[in-house]
Amino acid sequence: MTGAPDRFDSPALIDHHCHSVLAGPADAAAFGALLTEGATPSWADPFDSALGLSVRRWCAPVLDLPPHAPASDYLARRAELGPAEVTRRLLTASGTTALFVDTGFRSSELLGLAELGTAAGAPAFEVLRLETVAEQVAAGGVGPAQYPDSVAAAVASRARTAIACKSVLAYRHGFDVDPARPTDTEVRAAAGRWLRGRSGPLDDPVLLRHVLWCGVDTGLPLQLHTGFGDPDEDLHRANPILLTGFCRATAATGVAVMLLHCYPYHREAAWLAHVFGHVHVDVGLAATYVGPRASVLLAEVLEIAPFGKVLYSSDAFGLAELYHLAALRFRRAVQDLLDGWRRAGEAAEPDVHRITAMIAADNAYRVYGPGRV
Repeated sequence: MTGAPDRFDSPALIDHHCHSVLAGPADAAAFGALLTEGATPSWADPFDSALGLSVRRWCAPVLDLPPHAPASDYLARRAELGPAEVTRRLLTASGTTALFVDTGFRSSELLGLAELGTAAGAPAFEVLRLETVAEQVAAGGVGPAQYPDSVAAAVASRARTAIACKSVLAYRHGFDVDPARPTDTEVRAAAGRWLRGRSGPLDDPVLLRHVLWCGVDTGLPLQLHTGFGDPDEDLHRANPILLTGFCRATAATGVAVMLLHCYPYHREAAWLAHVFGHVHVDVGLAATYVGPRASVLLAEVLEIAPFGKVLYSSDAFGLAELYHLAALRFRRAVQDLLDGWRRAGEAAEPDVHRITAMIAADNAYRVYGPGRV
């Protein structure tokens, strides 16, 4: 899985953060909703976006349509082939060799890990969403006195079969929290308040910090959603620079902190990766949405992030198209950027091959562990 690829524009990829694909068909409305991170008003056609154009240009040929086929033709062909065939074609076209899958969000609508791996022709590994585990413990009827140990035990148990842990602290509260591990006394008091009035997802900042540190205690790489996402988050509170204190607090643990997505704060994330040895970054999700501007986004990360700290991810959710487009945009961005460096005499061709392989798969293989991937 390691080593330079035969062609630096077509490296094998480890997708170190993604979700699964819809298990059933998607009508026009459902498909359109998955082409945007936002609510889609009736006057906005989701195909009229950089991502929508990318679907028509690059996914249409995979489904035996001409490039730039009209959206109506694309959706009709998709329905004709059926979800299983569409998923198989597009996932296979991505050339992904391993998938690290967040299983904690809308999982009942999506293919399971084994089914996803079969469709992709690649192994799929679980990324354990920490807040979901804590919510499941609460739903089991635990009391405040038992809550700290019960959540810690559940995370430790579930982590034995996971490749990584993940937190959505950015969505549930924001990164402007005390970065230190809360005491059991603080956790029990917060659990008492939350459990009494629990009517929605975990959003208490003390309990969010507690389950975050439970993730650290597993020793697995810890993924954190940062930056670009849906309207549930306050974007300015998802700026990874607010995690500086947490990065300091975890520096001695040996746990790799993986900053996901990062846009529009990708330069701040790159600085964190530059100054903290255990911090890594990606530009997944955003690179897919910005279409032909993906090379600019990657260039801004590589201005200061060490090459050994940057990874590939898709953050694809629901639509197999998003896996294919993420991989395609990443490969083209790497080729455009690094081949430009080569032509300008800024990098030798062997370095271009080596850096490409590092970001595409080798960094993930090293961080997540030989023998596990």
